[in-house]
Amino acid sequence: MRPSRPPHPSRREVLVAGIGAALAPSLSALAQSPRMLTRPIPSSGEALPVIGMGTWQTFDVGGAANERAPLAQVLQKFFDSGARLIDSSPMYGRSEAVVGDLLKQSGQEKTPFLATKVWTRGKAEGAAQIQASLQKMGHGRMDLMQVHNLLDVDVHLPVLREMKAAKKIHYVGVTHYLRSAFDDLEKHIQGGKLDFVQLPYSLAMRDAEARLLPAAREHGVAVLVMEPFDKGNLFRKMKGRPLPDWATEFDCSSWAQFFLKFILGHPAVNCPIPATSDPAHLEDNVKAGFGRLPDEKLRARMVKLFES
Repeated sequence: MRPSRPPHPSRREVLVAGIGAALAPSLSALAQSPRMLTRPIPSSGEALPVIGMGTWQTFDVGGAANERAPLAQVLQKFFDSGARLIDSSPMYGRSEAVVGDLLKQSGQEKTPFLATKVWTRGKAEGAAQIQASLQKMGHGRMDLMQVHNLLDVDVHLPVLREMKAAKKIHYVGVTHYLRSAFDDLEKHIQGGKLDFVQLPYSLAMRDAEARLLPAAREHGVAVLVMEPFDKGNLFRKMKGRPLPDWATEFDCSSWAQFFLKFILGHPAVNCPIPATSDPAHLEDNVKAGFGRLPDEKLRARMVKLFES
């Protein structure tokens, strides 16, 4: 992801255009319904709930109670839904430490599937950063370590593989947010020994469908999707437009769910990771992990609607 701050999305205005918003099931109701959908991590078979959470910008806050209280609610609602994966990075300011603090305060350090990244040059520098991340975010544990934006990837990947072999982490991955890096991502997917790849994919940016998603599926690499709302551009594009009646065919009651279910309709995707500091937005996001998903025919219809 880019370190710069994008324009604030007008999501709240868009939400009111969704059909059945008042009738959408609450998280307490969802908790009594079938569990959140899961997909297996190809390299292990471990079941991973299909909605995750990013922390870029949203968890980069200070220690004041008024800053952290909404994030504590976000985490609680996230876990209540059955979701688990939380993704961060040293690039995200204080986000790793804030996640770690809130998990410790809630007594839920072992609940999430924790993912972060190494984002520096040099083997010694990388090792030091990795250890700092493990302590800040995971209090000594981490499920997934990724090389952020392929920075010094040939130096860091061997270290991460050694950590995996020593059972200090469970999974190894790489990430990048630029289309121009897709060729390099594909080479790493095809090169083997990767458990995860993280990439941008959305209704507005479908380039990954051409080669990256098929390659990940072929080579048994799990896919995390960053920027599932295209930095809020999807909400701005659909502002003032009602959700189509046929969205009920895949149990969708908001534009956020529409955008996330489109992504999950692709069989190569394991988990989109939208970021939010708003408990209401989190509650809306996780509902995309329940019920039916769109098939290829419906996904083509979603693209046509978005492009109209």
